[in-house]
Amino acid sequence: MQSFRRIASSFFTLFLLTFSTSQLSAQAAETSGNVYVIAMLVIVGALILVSAILMLSENFIQLEATKADMDADQKKSLVPSINQLWQSSGPAYTGGDHVVQLKKGHDIFLNGEAPLSVSANTSKRYAVKPTDYRGMAPIPKVVVAVGDEIKAGDVIFHDKKDDKVKFVAPISGEVVEVRRGDKRAITDIIILGDSEVKYKQFDPPSIKEGSREAIVDFLCEAGAWSMINERPFDVVPSPDSEPKNIFISTFDSAPLAPDMSFIIQGKEEAFQKGIDTLARLTSGDVHLGLDARGGEAPSAAFTGASNCKKHWFSGKHPSGNVGVQIHHVAPINVGDKVWTLTVQQVATIGDLMFKGIYNAERTVAVAGAQISNPTYVKTHAGASINELTESMNEGKSRVIDGDVLSGSTVGEDSFLGIKSDQITAIKEGDYYEMFGWLLPLSPRPTISKTFPNFLFPNLKFDGDTNTHGEKRAFVVSGQYEKVLPMKIYPQHLMKAIMTGDFEQMEGLGIYELSEEDIALCEFTCTSKMPLQSILRDGLDMMREDA
Repeated sequence: MQSFRRIASSFFTLFLLTFSTSQLSAQAAETSGNVYVIAMLVIVGALILVSAILMLSENFIQLEATKADMDADQKKSLVPSINQLWQSSGPAYTGGDHVVQLKKGHDIFLNGEAPLSVSANTSKRYAVKPTDYRGMAPIPKVVVAVGDEIKAGDVIFHDKKDDKVKFVAPISGEVVEVRRGDKRAITDIIILGDSEVKYKQFDPPSIKEGSREAIVDFLCEAGAWSMINERPFDVVPSPDSEPKNIFISTFDSAPLAPDMSFIIQGKEEAFQKGIDTLARLTSGDVHLGLDARGGEAPSAAFTGASNCKKHWFSGKHPSGNVGVQIHHVAPINVGDKVWTLTVQQVATIGDLMFKGIYNAERTVAVAGAQISNPTYVKTHAGASINELTESMNEGKSRVIDGDVLSGSTVGEDSFLGIKSDQITAIKEGDYYEMFGWLLPLSPRPTISKTFPNFLFPNLKFDGDTNTHGEKRAFVVSGQYEKVLPMKIYPQHLMKAIMTGDFEQMEGLGIYELSEEDIALCEFTCTSKMPLQSILRDGLDMMREDA
């Protein structure tokens, strides 16, 4: 509809300009007979005519491209935009490929970054958590009991709604506890890990010759299917589901995020096998988001990957978010299903298809100002966070499973989430600042010009959890749009969610967002609104109504 309006507007503009040009030409000829004036008017009219033709042609091309459901990078244009003419080609290692230059966003620099070295694994206990999987019955069908000896890859439980999808053990050992929460819902199934991992051996089908159905059935039985995240709604997909595209971000731009090029070392072959497997599961494409922000090229495992499409991204956080990358490559429309996975999950699928074992090994960054010795730890999915963060600084600390923007606060005895590759510890912000509303005294991460942070863009902070204020009136400020590099109006979307307006939610792009995408908006929010929680409420409403 918007294209038709532009076309109609172009015709009307052309008519008015042509009519005005002819009138001016006639007047000029009658009054002065100036040949030069007539010539100039004719030239102007010709330029207007050519511009109108180009505009109409461009509209028709874009309209047909949209009908054909083409990706953003596949769409062609008769005339390049100003941004395309002036944008830089990116670092030399991109090889001259197109780089998506994201102008919006904000980087938060914190102390406590983990150096690129791996320390010994200190975790002895691991957990499989039903709460990691959205939409599952609160009490799944558990097939193990306390005291059972299991191998990595043995089934732990399955969803009562669909027993085809299995959830398996990340490590071998003894089941020592089945922990329950409110209303007897199962929260953790805890395993005391063996010193040497024993793997259940699977017989994978051929990636090239096996049918898609055979590969899907195998991934479900071996426990790898449950690692796939389906957008919108962030749920484990049904085995009958087929995605429009599959997206993998090979870098993370969040504060203190792990270096994926370091993490993938030694897993290059498994990563490629994982991509080959995923390519068989979609009629679309597997898309890799590559990092064009630094002076060095990403790992060859990413830049040299085959059987996929690669896209370079440059800019501040959230440039590494897979949701932002989807938005700029192939946005999620109504009815679309798009799958996403992390780099290490792809490698797990590759090991399963190549070696026949469920290898849930994870390299995790333990970082933050409250960690006395930040480091990377090579462990397994579901490792005990308390055992991995034994070297804590004194004082009250907030331990977070993930990054400071979108991670979740952990309790006294918690375990890594299924997607986690980062643990962050910062100071607890349980204090009041004297006259903080009048004259902020202590430096802190912020986008506000009240502090001179913008003069020192690379300055690092310890950071804490203090929000420096309570919830206030939810007014339109334009803050969110400055840091979200997506063509979405998040403030209007949040208000549509709060009022339960389904049509507005859909029209304002709720299907394109997940909590991590809106986390930076929550950080900048003057009104101190829990935007991630509001967004999840909206997504749950839309899923229930679907």
